Amino acid sequence: MLLVADPDADLVRELASALEREGILVAGVLDGAQALLQAGALRPDVVLVSATLPVIGPVDFVRAVRLARAVPVLLGVGEGHAEQAVQALAAGATACVARPYRVPELLPLVQAAFPGDVAGRGVLTVGGVELDVGAYQVRVAGSPVHLPLREFELLHYLMRNADRTVTREQIMRHVWHAADSMSTNTIAVHVKRLRARLGDEDDQLIQTVRGVGYRLVTPA
Repeated sequence: MLLVADPDADLVRELASALEREGILVAGVLDGAQALLQAGALRPDVVLVSATLPVIGPVDFVRAVRLARAVPVLLGVGEGHAEQAVQALAAGATACVARPYRVPELLPLVQAAFPGDVAGRGVLTVGGVELDVGAYQVRVAGSPVHLPLREFELLHYLMRNADRTVTREQIMRHVWHAADSMSTNTIAVHVKRLRARLGDEDDQLIQTVRGVGYRLVTPA
């Protein structure tokens, strides 16, 4: 289930209708207080909150949710919401998406948090790294590691293609769902962060293939 918290009731209805046609169950609320109550009662798989959320704002909502659960929280932002985005991400939000929402952009992020019938479902293991797609969990040497949603998707894609070189263009399409014009520096930054979270200090797990892309290597 996706919980949508947005003060625009018409927008919530339109988004719910579009996503439910994709097989995603949506619950909608109009303010942060309702969102906190429903996050506890419904235990959604992912939450989408607007940067304009009233009563309890998006930053306080993220902080409160993070005390109870590791559910992915997406922040819907528009023009003039840069400060809220920075604060929410620092508080533990998973990623930001453009608001008004565009279903083709939002759908892959939402689906990544669902344990539904999708390709690559289940538990993947490479060396000491274990990734549970349905539970949105990663463990390294048996210890849980929290990954923001985009880094989780990146690791998932690399693990599904373990021991194969994937190009930057392939990563753009399959992880960012973006055109080839997206800056490759964005990928490099996320790979660097992912390596740090996994303890891959010498770049032996995720190797850079110069001029091409990256390869996640199964330890011998």
